[in-house]
Amino acid sequence: MIPPDVRKVTSAAEAVRARIYAARLTATLGAPAVEQARFLTALTMRLRECLDQGGAELTLTVEPSVSDGTRRVRAVAEPISPGPDRTPPWRLALSCPGPAPWTPPAPWTPPGPEGPDETTHADAVLAADEQTAAILRRLDETERQLRLHREELHQTNQGVLALHAELEAAARTQRDLLDAERAARGQAERARRLLTFLADASAAVTASLDQEDILRCLPELLVPEYASQVDVWLFDEPAGPNGDHSAAAVTAARCDRPQHAGPHPGALPGVDDLPPSALSPDRPLLCIPLTVRRTSGVLTLTAPGDRFDEDTSVMLVELARRTAIALNNARRYEQHRDTAEALQRAQLTDLPAAEGLRLAARYLPATRGLNIGGDWYDAFPQPDGSLMAVVGDVTGHGLRAAVIMGQLRTALRAYAVENDSPARILTRLHRMLCHQQPNLYATAVIARFRPGDPHVVWAAAGHPPAVVRAPGGTVRVLDTRPGVMLGVPLPYEYEEHTAELPPGSTLVLYTDGLVERRAHGIDPGVELLGRTLAALDESELEDLDGCAESLLKPLVHDSERDDDVCLLLCRTGPPERQEPERAQARDARSCKADDVTRAQQALAAPTTPDQTPIATARRSPGERTETR
Repeated sequence: MIPPDVRKVTSAAEAVRARIYAARLTATLGAPAVEQARFLTALTMRLRECLDQGGAELTLTVEPSVSDGTRRVRAVAEPISPGPDRTPPWRLALSCPGPAPWTPPAPWTPPGPEGPDETTHADAVLAADEQTAAILRRLDETERQLRLHREELHQTNQGVLALHAELEAAARTQRDLLDAERAARGQAERARRLLTFLADASAAVTASLDQEDILRCLPELLVPEYASQVDVWLFDEPAGPNGDHSAAAVTAARCDRPQHAGPHPGALPGVDDLPPSALSPDRPLLCIPLTVRRTSGVLTLTAPGDRFDEDTSVMLVELARRTAIALNNARRYEQHRDTAEALQRAQLTDLPAAEGLRLAARYLPATRGLNIGGDWYDAFPQPDGSLMAVVGDVTGHGLRAAVIMGQLRTALRAYAVENDSPARILTRLHRMLCHQQPNLYATAVIARFRPGDPHVVWAAAGHPPAVVRAPGGTVRVLDTRPGVMLGVPLPYEYEEHTAELPPGSTLVLYTDGLVERRAHGIDPGVELLGRTLAALDESELEDLDGCAESLLKPLVHDSERDDDVCLLLCRTGPPERQEPERAQARDARSCKADDVTRAQQALAAPTTPDQTPIATARRSPGERTETR
């Protein structure tokens, strides 16, 4: 550490010399120009303040720095004159990097008696001005660079603002695209939901051929999501308790166009707008005609809210069109079913009265299809006084099966006139069917009863076994192996069998529709039939018609039938019981004649497309019963 240099400054010249020395000292130490100028300027100002108070004592000290190799110049200026107004000491330090081998400047020598060296002072002032000029140039360069940086910063800010604007515009565009995509997805999902509902609803209304089921299905489908109320007005149906129809429904029926009636126009595609209906002044009505080649009714929907949606209205109009087709199909099916049932029943035979024998028959059509099948029963007397009882079944359904059934029944009666036995009759039927109707088969069982003979002679062609209930309640199955089915392309001679049938016995002949189920086969059904027959007591067997009902109920009444059912009961008894039975036979023949008349009227009745026949033979659906 260099000893401090302490001097008294009592005049301006001494102050100049002190400044010059401080400048040389800091310059030799390599002080930065700006920091040096600040240091010297502050020192000069302090010295001038002290001169105003009588002078100052200036101490300059050079302190080396051990840590980073720099040197520190420390200046302390204190006023010489003591007093209460004395300015406190002033201290200032300047860090200088300075060279490692540093040589101090020439010592600070006071002026001689001849006065200061003016040349030296001028050089010092010029040097100070050059230093100040260098600092000003540096400041100018700094200001220029500052302006450039400020301009760059401004341009950068403008670019950032433009980028932010672009990003915001891109964000708005992206939000718009997302909103559009979300709206498109919502519309697509709504369209998918409407199409799915239309498909499901169409399947529901077309699944049934019952008009009541279709009308009952519509409110369940549409309420409450698509309508708050549903009303169907069919022109050919009697008016209900609320027979009033809105003006919009009447207009839709007359113009054959959908009509919208509401407080505000609906603007629905393909729908006309009308004023609000008096029947529904607050909620809009949508009245859609039910049209299939002609308008048969009007579907009226009350809006679930304030208005009908456009897409929903298009779906509802299409659903109404499909409902109209379903109702038309149900109406046509019902007409054909009634006619077919009348024709089928017209071919069934009256049960004759026979000595010592009572008969009861039951026929149930299949619950599916047009009820035209090949099942039949027949009973007729022979010239020798015996009675033939027949139950048969032609394979398949439809008109062809019914026609073949009629041919077999007619041929069987013709062969029986020749007093042939049951086996010979079946043999001749087999040959006829093979010759006239190849690829069509039938089953049959023929039983012959003779007055006073406690036996029955029977023959079967591929038919389910008959069941016999003895007077004591014992039930047995006549399970002798039957012959082949009628029509099988091979020569065959049928055999006859004899079974004991004392008075009070009941023989049950039937078709496979009574006992056969797809999931279980025929054997469980035959066993159930036997158990049911054995469970009947003698008093129930006296009412043969009630006995037939008791046998049918556990077997077929609780399930849908894919096949027709024929049941023929033959109960032997004493001869004196036959006179009341002949009276019943006459009554049954009278009923049969009525059936035939109605069937003929149905066939002769003129019809128009999609309309109910002017005269239709109608009977309550169910079964036919004949008792003798």
